[in-house]
Amino acid sequence: MITTTLRRAAVTACVGLASLGLLAPGPARAGTPAHQADPPHAPSLTLPRPTGPYGVGTDTLHLVDAGRTDPWVPESGPRELMVSMYYPTRRGSGTTPARYVTPRESELILRSQGITDVPADILSSVHTYARSGAAPRAGRHTYPLVVLSPGFSFPRTSLTALAEDLASSGYVVATVEHTYESVATTFPDGHVTTCVACEREDLDPRQVVLGRAADVSFALDELVGPHPAWPLSGLIDPSRIGMAGHSIGGASGGTTAARDPRVRAVVNLDGTQFDPLPESGLDVPFLFVGTEDGHSPGGADTTWDRDWRRLTGWKRWITVGGAVHFSFTDYATLADQLGLDLGQTVAGDRAVRITNEYVGAFFDQHLRGRHRPLLDGPSRRYPEVRFRP
Repeated sequence: MITTTLRRAAVTACVGLASLGLLAPGPARAGTPAHQADPPHAPSLTLPRPTGPYGVGTDTLHLVDAGRTDPWVPESGPRELMVSMYYPTRRGSGTTPARYVTPRESELILRSQGITDVPADILSSVHTYARSGAAPRAGRHTYPLVVLSPGFSFPRTSLTALAEDLASSGYVVATVEHTYESVATTFPDGHVTTCVACEREDLDPRQVVLGRAADVSFALDELVGPHPAWPLSGLIDPSRIGMAGHSIGGASGGTTAARDPRVRAVVNLDGTQFDPLPESGLDVPFLFVGTEDGHSPGGADTTWDRDWRRLTGWKRWITVGGAVHFSFTDYATLADQLGLDLGQTVAGDRAVRITNEYVGAFFDQHLRGRHRPLLDGPSRRYPEVRFRP
């Protein structure tokens, strides 16, 4: 766990080391344990059903960046990444449901938060909707690509509901696991890496952001470059690429877009902007989505105020009433199903739906050119959502 002021501030101000929200978001506050009800038996866990018209297929890629040594464990050699791909399929295509996490990953996720009153492998039973190896939709179709980056210590699976919903609506989605920044990453040979970066006393959040930008740019090279690593790369329209992320994954979006012109639209889900946007401005569509206590205009996180002024293109800043830091991930709904009271007053399924709706509307408008009135201002359907004036 983080012991220095810098590391605690980095985590609780939205780097998000507490992957299930057990550390209260906010600057340099100590963590508080969640209240947990005692369920009569192990619950059946499920993610919200995707809302789009298509089925969802999924593949897993193991990418090796021979040109870059791993920044956290240099002796391990080149930087290696695990990436999950999601894409549109015919409904009913494919027979094997994708596993959410392995039993070992479930154990490590729960152990990292001191959660011992549920079966250690419970997260491996989460029901998902993607099918491994499913055939893509028939015909010649290309889709926008959205890259997702999870929060610090979060596995890439923490954004599965968002990935599946986007894919069901006609996007290819790549969720990137940032090795040694996640509490549990399983590689094809079976070895599992943990969060080495979490133990660093000299952690510099800006360096984490810059490393994530490098990871995403390398993943894009492997997906849309001249020698793609994914057999279905022909599904991707390389002229329509966006990025979204949670916590420090969201904070990495602006940095990535400023350095890599392939990224043309960005969503930051409750992430402190540790690496300032260029003073000269960033002219890409940008959506801030945050909690009311931490990310209201003039609130605890002043980096949004600073970078709001540096965004020179289309932009929106919304907050969600009743949400807490982890409410923009799968853990919003899984916590409810496990009987964990982690402080959110908005229902977990509702929080996931709001996240998916606004992120999907944003990319529809800016990667597909479809005007979405949801982004114009307050909606009666979502009274929890407030727009910055």
